[in-house]
Amino acid sequence: MAATAGPAPALPPGDLTTTAGLYPTVDELARHAERLVAAHPGLLRLGAVGTSRAGRPLWLLSAGRGRRHVLTVAGAHSNEPVGGASALRLAERFALDPALLDALDCTWHLLLCLDPDGMALSERHGWPRGGWRVERYYRHFYRQQFTRQPESRPAGQRARAPLPESDALVDLLDELRPAVQFSLHGIEAGGTFLQLTRTVPGAARTFHELAANLRIPLEHRPFDCLDWFVEGPGILVLSGAAPGERDVSGYLSELTWTYPMRHGTVSAVIEAPMWAVDAVGDPRRTAEPEVQIARVGRTLLERGEQVEAVLGPDPGPRGPVPAALLPYDAAARELLGVGPAIVHTWKSYLADDLGGIGLATTVGNSVSLDIAARRVPLRAAAMLRQTLGEPPADPVAADALDDLVRRWSRELETSFGARWLPVRRQTALHVHAMLRLARLLLGTGKGAR
Repeated sequence: MAATAGPAPALPPGDLTTTAGLYPTVDELARHAERLVAAHPGLLRLGAVGTSRAGRPLWLLSAGRGRRHVLTVAGAHSNEPVGGASALRLAERFALDPALLDALDCTWHLLLCLDPDGMALSERHGWPRGGWRVERYYRHFYRQQFTRQPESRPAGQRARAPLPESDALVDLLDELRPAVQFSLHGIEAGGTFLQLTRTVPGAARTFHELAANLRIPLEHRPFDCLDWFVEGPGILVLSGAAPGERDVSGYLSELTWTYPMRHGTVSAVIEAPMWAVDAVGDPRRTAEPEVQIARVGRTLLERGEQVEAVLGPDPGPRGPVPAALLPYDAAARELLGVGPAIVHTWKSYLADDLGGIGLATTVGNSVSLDIAARRVPLRAAAMLRQTLGEPPADPVAADALDDLVRRWSRELETSFGARWLPVRRQTALHVHAMLRLARLLLGTGKGAR
């Protein structure tokens, strides 16, 4: 490791209180990790494994000294802050009960935030310390464009170089050759699901039991991993396809989930929703799935056109986008541009060799697609509104975008019954899923309780 964290004041005896009930900022992640290490120097270690594009350290918190390695990656997507909270919660669990690591005979490494630059943009207004509403979340929404997401490395003949964060993760995977890699994610509204790079006996039952205990619905056929085999409700396994991936923007990449397969690593991607929508788990069959797909496709395209009509191609009175807000503009316009490709993918999807579960063939999947169709233009409208600044450079456009964000955010709550999952419940899903799957994958018996 290239660097270590500086000294930090020790925690009072027995005080392991974190921000587990809140989303920690990038700085809070590092500060609390330092305090944990100061309180448990023989068990925990903290060091930097690289730096971001802007020079921020990529902190790795390691626990135990077992012969096998497990890696957890958090903070890959800048709109998903739950991963860092889950990583801290797991580290606290190890501090309280080191026997967990002894039983697994492993050293567990936690990459606290893979993209601290992107997360810093998302948190520039601060994560709310009180209750969450959908509109409050989208008012400050930011998610990187596809080519700035560090879990995907450029592939093929593209001239673009990999991000330094991607290179740091790949170097770490090559160094550790972990038995298991966990990637922690958090979708806005819907249900939970698990992606595995190979079949893991017992994983489906374990994950289903955990989701049921936490009252988190399962996404039967998530729309954003259509080339993965559906092994069962909410369980997706890498199909026989090559590990390269082309997203709907045309960007060809190699996922860091699949990269360590050359070392025998099994990757597990765990999705935790911020707002649960119980209807996504409805298994009832639909009568005309093609009609449902056409309907949600129209929704996506028509709403995208509404957003585009607000700003148009001419900057007008607002002038150029300030340099600090260019990432928002680029990501929003990319989202608007891929709408037709998303709709084409939905319409042309063939499920025959991928578990036989077609799109919109269940009520739950119809709801999932409907949410996705509304989420894409909502994200774009929210990011474009932020490019106008405060006070807005174009008040007319700002009012129009404000109205779209307001109405579409409330729609998620009222039309889909989205219910906020406390951060502790989101992190509980991540932490318990990691521990139970590690038990299965490391051959130490039944899932941990």
